[in-house]
Amino acid sequence: MAEDREGDEPRSAAAPLAQGDRIRTRDVDEAREQVARAFCAHQLLPLNGHRSLDVRFHSVRLGQVGLHYLDYGAEVRIAPKQLEDFFLIQMPLDGCAEITCGNDSVISDRAVASVPDPDRELVMRWGEGNPQLILWIDRQALETHLSKMLGQPLTRPLRFDLGMDMTQQAVRSWRRVVELLRHEVNTGGALPSEPLAMTELQRLLFSQLLLAQPNNYSAALHREPTTSAPKVIRRAAELIEEHAAEPLTVEDIAEAVGLSVRALQEGFRRFLDTTPMNYLREVRLRRVRAELEVSDPTQTNVTEVAMRWGFLHAGRFSVQYRKRFGETPSTTLRGSPRIVGSRNG
Repeated sequence: MAEDREGDEPRSAAAPLAQGDRIRTRDVDEAREQVARAFCAHQLLPLNGHRSLDVRFHSVRLGQVGLHYLDYGAEVRIAPKQLEDFFLIQMPLDGCAEITCGNDSVISDRAVASVPDPDRELVMRWGEGNPQLILWIDRQALETHLSKMLGQPLTRPLRFDLGMDMTQQAVRSWRRVVELLRHEVNTGGALPSEPLAMTELQRLLFSQLLLAQPNNYSAALHREPTTSAPKVIRRAAELIEEHAAEPLTVEDIAEAVGLSVRALQEGFRRFLDTTPMNYLREVRLRRVRAELEVSDPTQTNVTEVAMRWGFLHAGRFSVQYRKRFGETPSTTLRGSPRIVGSRNG
């Protein structure tokens, strides 16, 4: 057995996403039909003399992203032609697959995921014992996000390198965001049902994917930004203050003030000695504190308040809160003057 790397599914573990829609079938036609509903029409052909499959397919769709676990239980050839309106990041949990997209081919295994382009012909050969965790991303949503990061419209379709090196640090960081989402789905966590929290998570998924996986816009994304004028940065800070309760992203802020994401980040660093997201976090920490100070501790859950304001990780939020205000969120809540009259009383 190969050694499990961080974020990888152990071979002996139960299939992930068991809380989502689940399909188990041995019928090739049923498997093709059910998988097509989640992705697109495709040819599915068992190989090496297999007349039937042993398919396990678990599927969860969360707005503009989806998580899927798929294991055909046999060697198969899959030919969807073109994906067209979505991207797939296919991450083998075991075994290997041969992925051919346009003129490019890659052998995909636990160390190499695949990111086929939606507008090129795709043919895949999955080996027997090759379960995969698949992230589905709406193409228009990702390209819109990229446009906001750049601060200008795209001049050509987004295309990634076909092979994704899962050992690279930037990719491993991105994979941890995927694992956070998978954990929330598997455990019935509150994050998927909180719009603000899901927007923050989706922003991380999109941004880190675009920065980590080489693509035809990588040079522009990593180019040094021009310094922004203080007036524009002040306007961006005001916008954050005014819209902190909304699913606000750094791309939204940059677009609103007419800057690229990189230029906005450089402006905040130079003139405010912070980042747009750290500034937003500071505003939201103050709003959480203000809410806790006037809330009934017998009727209020700190984690729910934090999640409502976009803090995805309860433990990390608590550390940030204590560092900022010198006390825990629960201490603030218990000291609410609405209940005990006065902190000094």
